[in-house]
Amino acid sequence: MKILIADDSRAMRQVIAHMLREAGFRGHHIVEAADGQQALAAAHAESPELIISDWNMPAMTGIELLQALRAEASTTPFGFVTTEVSAEMQQQAFDAGAAFLIGKPFSAEDFRVALVDLLE
Repeated sequence: MKILIADDSRAMRQVIAHMLREAGFRGHHIVEAADGQQALAAAHAESPELIISDWNMPAMTGIELLQALRAEASTTPFGFVTTEVSAEMQQQAFDAGAAFLIGKPFSAEDFRVALVDLLE
């Protein structure tokens, strides 16, 4: 499976990829993007089967990325890993079509629970 990880922090992209492996999701091809615009271009070019995005990124936020993809009729499973997890943000994410929202700090178990039905 091809997974797109979008976060403006390279270190955080690597931590998320590591957490996926720690959660038992190994052998997936990881594509990285440093902001929402790069992620949108990568989604078009790479056709990922899952997108994991930060909420706050330069150029295009994660929620704007999700809204742009859904406006194009993309049904690719999409989730957030973000420091802000207010009830309002959760509602906005799910209303826009997000499959999950994981708050930072997170554990491998958080990824396992969020992704057990999406990844094999």
